[in-house]
Amino acid sequence: MTIWILAGIILMIALVMTMTGRGGGNFYVLALVLSGISMHEAATTGQFILICSSLAATIVFRKKKVIDWKLVLLIGSMTLVSAFLGGFFSDKFDATLLKIIFAIFIFIASILMFKPVKNKPKPNKYYRIQFKSTHATYQINLIVLIPIVLITGFVSGMVGISGGSFLVPLMVLAIGVPMQVAVGTSTTLVLVTATAGFLGHLSMGHFDVRISIILAIAAIIGSLFGTQLTIKTNPKVLKIIFASTSMIAALIMLYKVFY
Repeated sequence: MTIWILAGIILMIALVMTMTGRGGGNFYVLALVLSGISMHEAATTGQFILICSSLAATIVFRKKKVIDWKLVLLIGSMTLVSAFLGGFFSDKFDATLLKIIFAIFIFIASILMFKPVKNKPKPNKYYRIQFKSTHATYQINLIVLIPIVLITGFVSGMVGISGGSFLVPLMVLAIGVPMQVAVGTSTTLVLVTATAGFLGHLSMGHFDVRISIILAIAAIIGSLFGTQLTIKTNPKVLKIIFASTSMIAALIMLYKVFY
């Protein structure tokens, strides 16, 4: 597979994945691995592509006012450290184990997004905090949120995926954030997670500058188109796209591991 064909694939991945708030890290890694790049280098390259594409998408989502900055601060502060640690300790796990973790992680996320959204939050308790935005009011269960976010950040940084695979379901199903706002907020969080994970991987030396820059440009173009489609697409359709693409990615990766 030539670099230009791979760039075209990355562009299409960025377009679809930006629509779901995942950035595309899981599919970037999958495409890179299938093209013959090692798992560790694919994870680092995927994180760099994520930084570029999510930054471009965040700028657009900010203009559309579909980012909840309070959630970004709360969740981002936790994922920053855990994603860096995941990237730093990735060398402690072999490539096959990383692929299995990747597949399980994504498959669980796809199942979660097929669940119906709870319309009403539970009554407030001492371990809950309430956020208000221009779009809705959310009650966040800290006992649920904190461990899930920390684990999500660590695994995301370790295997080179965006973290949106779990963050979007968390915001939509557990907090009650509208789908478009969850996508915009997750995209910004992806930028935080990807940056921390990339720095962790970079410290271990897994990085090809030439390939990464070419693929990052392709991803930026795709993400810009994806952000426009996000605003115009029905939230239910976005959830279906999210769940379907997540399941496909997990199944393909498991197939590559065992066959």
